[in-house]
Amino acid sequence: SEVSVGWRVLACGRNSLKTSANSSNKVSLFLREFHLCIILMLAYFVFLACSRQRYVLGDTAMQKMAQSHVFLSGMGGLGVEIAKNIVLAGIKALTIHDTKQCKTWDLGTNFFIHEDDVINLRNRAEATLPHITELNPYVHVASSTVPLDETTDVSFLKQYQCVILTEMRLSLQKKINNFCHAQHPPIKFISTDVYGIWSRLFCDFGDEFEVLDTTGEEPKEIFISNITQVRARNHAAMICPIKSPCLCLIDSTISQALNIFHFNFWETFVRLSFLGIIFQPQVNEDIVKWLSRTAQGFLAPLAATVGGVASQEVLKAVTGKFSPLQQWLYIDALDIVLSLDKISCEEFLPREDKYDALRICIGDSLCQKLHKLNVFLVGCGAIGCEMLKNFALLGVGTGQDKGMVTITDPDLIEKSNLNRQFLFRPHHIQKPKSYTAAAATLNINPQLKIEPYLNKVCPATENIYNDEFYTNQDIIVTALDNVEARRYIDSRCIANLRPLLDSGTMGTKGHTETIVPHLTESYNSHRDPPEEEIPFCTLKSFPAAIEHTIQWARDKFESAFSHKPSLFNKFWQTYPSAEEVLQRIKSGESLEGCFQAIKSLSRRPRNWTQCVELARIKFEKYFNHKALQLLHSFPLDTRLKDGSLFWQSPKRPPSPIKFDFNDPLHYSFIVSGAKLFARVYCVPFTEKVGKPFWVVQTDENARKPDHIPVSSEDERNAIFQLEKTILSCEALKNDLHMKMLSFEKDDDDNGHIDFITAASNLRAKMYNIEPADRLKTKRIAGKIIPAIATATAAVSGLVALELIKVVGKHPFEAYKNCFLNLAIPIIVFTEAAEVRKTEIRNGITFTIWDRWTIYGKEDFTLLDFINAVREKYGIEPTMVVQGVKMLYVPVMPGHIKRLKLTMQKLVKPSADKKYVDLTVSFAPETDGDEDLPGPPVRYYFIHEDN
Repeated sequence: SEVSVGWRVLACGRNSLKTSANSSNKVSLFLREFHLCIILMLAYFVFLACSRQRYVLGDTAMQKMAQSHVFLSGMGGLGVEIAKNIVLAGIKALTIHDTKQCKTWDLGTNFFIHEDDVINLRNRAEATLPHITELNPYVHVASSTVPLDETTDVSFLKQYQCVILTEMRLSLQKKINNFCHAQHPPIKFISTDVYGIWSRLFCDFGDEFEVLDTTGEEPKEIFISNITQVRARNHAAMICPIKSPCLCLIDSTISQALNIFHFNFWETFVRLSFLGIIFQPQVNEDIVKWLSRTAQGFLAPLAATVGGVASQEVLKAVTGKFSPLQQWLYIDALDIVLSLDKISCEEFLPREDKYDALRICIGDSLCQKLHKLNVFLVGCGAIGCEMLKNFALLGVGTGQDKGMVTITDPDLIEKSNLNRQFLFRPHHIQKPKSYTAAAATLNINPQLKIEPYLNKVCPATENIYNDEFYTNQDIIVTALDNVEARRYIDSRCIANLRPLLDSGTMGTKGHTETIVPHLTESYNSHRDPPEEEIPFCTLKSFPAAIEHTIQWARDKFESAFSHKPSLFNKFWQTYPSAEEVLQRIKSGESLEGCFQAIKSLSRRPRNWTQCVELARIKFEKYFNHKALQLLHSFPLDTRLKDGSLFWQSPKRPPSPIKFDFNDPLHYSFIVSGAKLFARVYCVPFTEKVGKPFWVVQTDENARKPDHIPVSSEDERNAIFQLEKTILSCEALKNDLHMKMLSFEKDDDDNGHIDFITAASNLRAKMYNIEPADRLKTKRIAGKIIPAIATATAAVSGLVALELIKVVGKHPFEAYKNCFLNLAIPIIVFTEAAEVRKTEIRNGITFTIWDRWTIYGKEDFTLLDFINAVREKYGIEPTMVVQGVKMLYVPVMPGHIKRLKLTMQKLVKPSADKKYVDLTVSFAPETDGDEDLPGPPVRYYFIHEDN
């Protein structure tokens, strides 16, 4: 919902101006309204600046989307999923159409239909209208209940740029598709449906469809170090591909596509027999059986997946961003039902409740298992909200005696969350995500039992999320945004033998991974290569890309407004008075950090003007003196030992910048820097900044090295500065404190991104690097992961499908991992990675899921422990380690004596500790080889019957 309203009000203004040109009164009225529109637009752009979706689509696509009208027919479970996604994205207007009344069935398929809608027999479009509208107040949503059939005049569809049909007869779909295809330009047509465990999607965007950006990937810069075939000078260069629009040729309408399907069938099964070729068509009986058995049902997670894909196709249709589907897509959940083959048909019969649509697909027994499920969901962001929706529709955690959904997230809701985390509204901003999401989920299914927490899941909270907690959970689902947290939770799942479902998105890309005890590898079984860090010398002196200057500016922010204030506060907390420090220095005592602390104190700005002066000094230091210093050390004609020039690509020589008040970039740096200094030093300031004549004298020397040893002269200067500050009464208690600033990318009022953008672009100008706008700077400096609701919905649906398999204890072959990229589009399913077995020797093997267990007693010694492992598992440990503590290593001095010590004395457990996990290894078969690894051994201090 990002840039849409701004461009929309401008479009309204242009149209109004055309119709009002002949009337001065109307023009005057228009101008007043137009001024109001501009104010609203600017206010909205402040809201938009935080959107993760802008990084996915870009401003051009957002502008086009803000002018688009979409018609959506069929407000069942699939239709409402599509409506949710495209309204969150920010189209201009959506008309939802439906002629059916709400039924009990809809409560388990449509998350915006409630029991009172069923009781009052409301129309589905009218019932969902207010809920869809509040997703994005800047999108105009209207409902229609007019019947559509083969006799209806469909010319009213000319006002729309895209038409989406669900739950409609094929004959009427053909008629509407033919009408849309015949228009000039053609109306983009999308047809999609879910039949039980089967789904299909069809797109027709006209004979030719222009795509502005096929992949959405940023062009990669390539460094050419040498060109040997050109007689000109051998200079290195940077090249960057330029993207250009391309045309996609569309094959057919839905009628033609179906005819092609029937033609191919005739070619395959009929014509070959005329040619004398004997051909026996093969029919997959499983498909026929399960299609006929489940087609009347509805699998909500499957609808979430195909709804996410279909929604992305809608956005492609109205923006020309990304490659459209060509033209059919089928997704099924056959893996879920193949394991249910022995269940009687009665299991799938409806029972007149909200879960009938689900029951038809997976049977009543599996429904009951879902109701009794204990789930731990970590993270209540975009994927977390979608997962809670799926849980509510599946009835997870709704059992009377058993079943609970436990969620945790330490974060508060930010305005940037609203365009993809659909459970949150503007009035929820700065409220806890977990509590808000829990309340919103209960609106979807009041029977669900949900317990929210605000804790981070990490080693520090293991007193809350301990082994007993994990043991009580049936499955763990992560909705996280960082690898470290995933790895930690994966380790806890392995230790407690709990299945884990992991997923993530980045823009239009997404992945899911299913981890099942004793069947699959874990998340930690594979590691991505570490991210490449920018070398320090590149950041400091030789930037070659805008990423380098942005990181440099980010580091300057941390140094000036966080690190230095922290050191300042720490020093004055250690020495609470300036007089004491002065006395200690005079007595010859060396105080760590005193020179920097005294320098900061003596130069502390006392008013807004002095803050401006300080920012002006920083400008001179960063963008003038540093360049002069570098050029002094390495003049432009400097050559290396091999005779080549020092300054050649990728090294760029800096050009000192002379301050110009009239340059907006220079002015922006001074103002943003001065405001941050004012906040750090608690100096009041106003947003209005006049134009002073800044002639600032600095004490920076272009040839002065960065670090010089402390001398007696420094001590004398420190004493002089501190005495002067004390005499001026500028070393009072309030003066000995600075406010630390924590970088926050999503608060546009704090000036953090303004400073980093100005500093980065000034440094880029100094090194002749293409600058970056504020949006790109914010993404790189804030390490923002692009996100869009379509991919989030698709991924969460796939995770929920895997959850059903885990609950049903399906065989290994049923589990699937997935990678998708809706921009291309591509969806790749792979079998989960089978767990690997490690052989110790003599046929003794173990996997990451195996854990040996030894029960001891109070006087159990280390020797008893080693003997117990040998007797129980047939192999004797030669090394015992507890975490990083080596309990027994024979070659270590004194370790042989430890064999007689009790395990209690060696481990020293706390009073409430019942067991300890130990690592053991075994002697190799051949001397000189490394010790053989073994599985973790859980040693219980006292035997327990349970």
